[in-house]
Amino acid sequence: MFRVKKGIFFRIVFYICGLLILALGIILNTKSGLGVSPIISVSYSTSQITGLNFGNMTFLLYGIFVVIELILHTVSYVKNRNCSSENNPTKSKLSVTLLTDVLQFPLSLVFTRFMNLFSDLIPTPTEILPQFAVLLLGIIFTGIGAAMSLNMRIIPNPGDGIVQAISDCIGKSVGFTKNCFDLTNICITIVICLIFAHKLIGIGIGTVISVLGVGRVIALFNHIFMAKMLKISGLKNQN
Repeated sequence: MFRVKKGIFFRIVFYICGLLILALGIILNTKSGLGVSPIISVSYSTSQITGLNFGNMTFLLYGIFVVIELILHTVSYVKNRNCSSENNPTKSKLSVTLLTDVLQFPLSLVFTRFMNLFSDLIPTPTEILPQFAVLLLGIIFTGIGAAMSLNMRIIPNPGDGIVQAISDCIGKSVGFTKNCFDLTNICITIVICLIFAHKLIGIGIGTVISVLGVGRVIALFNHIFMAKMLKISGLKNQN
């Protein structure tokens, strides 16, 4: 019993720390001024164009992601309803999935408040070398934070949750779906910027580096630390 409670404790600690590190990484990425990660490029460019708070715009974007997840998971259930029982999700499993989706709303609210806090505390560099240093830190923290929070399998960040939902719905790999989703976000951002600002905002060399770098950081972090984290949090046997 003590080991179970200890595992749950560390699972929650790793999860919360992962989300905080992820929020910090996202803000560092935006502070570099070299281009933000694709997943938040829409909310960042919109906030810059309208003058609205970046954290609030990200919360709105995440809310849209969650609504799409709810629709996709329901559609997937209905589509597979007539499949064999071993492949068809039960109503109880669907209920748990939809509840997990809904819980992403309060998670997003708290997550974006920390984004606002980090944004207020961290200065914006103006010279090229500090900008690249901040970008590098942003990519590292984003990768580490995403890996830590995802590995604990609690409530996914909406940016990750929608990719998984789309992947499940279309039957494609998560990696392929992630690449397509990132490209879609970049295209939407470009269209918004050209229509309303007549210039690109948030899209730059940092966006390209983020696409390539975050995945590598996640893979390296998991290679070194994942097994240890799963063992400490009591998830090793589930992996």
